[in-house]
Amino acid sequence: MKNGTIKADILLLLTATIWGFAFVAQRVGMDYVGPFTFNAVRFALGSLSLLPLILLLQKRQPNIDQRQCSDATKKSVLFGGVLAGGALFAGASLQQMGLVYTTAGKAGFITGLYVVIVPLLGLFWHQRPRIGTWLGAILAAIGLYFLSITKEFDISFGDLLVLIGAFFWAGHVLLIGWLAPRTDSLKLAAAQFAVCSLLSFLTALAIETMSFTSIWQAIVPILYGGLGSVGIAYTLQIVAQRDAHPAHSAIILSLEGLFAAIGGWLLLGEVLSLRGLFGCTLMLAGMIFSQLSGFLGKQKSIG
Repeated sequence: MKNGTIKADILLLLTATIWGFAFVAQRVGMDYVGPFTFNAVRFALGSLSLLPLILLLQKRQPNIDQRQCSDATKKSVLFGGVLAGGALFAGASLQQMGLVYTTAGKAGFITGLYVVIVPLLGLFWHQRPRIGTWLGAILAAIGLYFLSITKEFDISFGDLLVLIGAFFWAGHVLLIGWLAPRTDSLKLAAAQFAVCSLLSFLTALAIETMSFTSIWQAIVPILYGGLGSVGIAYTLQIVAQRDAHPAHSAIILSLEGLFAAIGGWLLLGEVLSLRGLFGCTLMLAGMIFSQLSGFLGKQKSIG
């Protein structure tokens, strides 16, 4: 294995760890502010945190920057930011509201289902998932049953909100996949975070009580969620995936839910039952299997 690949894998592992522990920060933040207030400040910080990286790349690639600063490109960034930001707002809002009623670990695993949902939603675009994707989805669905469905066959309100949010995360991934080749990815990211922040801020003004005191009390989890999870982790992912093996990326980033469970256990004292642990194991296996089957299928078609 090349040194560059090892370095990329380490950076991806760090990214998955930051994202996983972000569920803990999001859960703690709900003790002080409402979910929309939290997301408004968090994504504003995330958008601003990408600006230095954007400016740095502009200085290193001045010719490319001139092309990218054309009116057409600005319009594509604005259009993409509104579309992706709307989907991001829906997914992040449902996830954040769900965290009021469920644990960080369960939210991490349920959110991770988007990696299985993405190829299934591709059916609407006449994209036929491979057999491995179907098997991965079945494993994940069985795992979700053991994790979230009780013996009385009901699901908690928080788990349901996070599950619905996973569909919006999947839609967001599909939107980014369509928009990314058409515009600058970093500027698109900053724009979508800004749109999500604005929508969250307007919603918070309408239904929540916002105060500087409560935001300051939640400043540590907000900073982690904004600068750490959005700014730093997103940058690490971009750097790592330049050299990372696609299969490694799929597996390592799927560990986000595992790190959410570890973070919830270490910092919040959350404990999963044996039934829940079994469900998490099946969900993780399904997510990894679905990701790997897609990659192997591409390799076979290329060969």
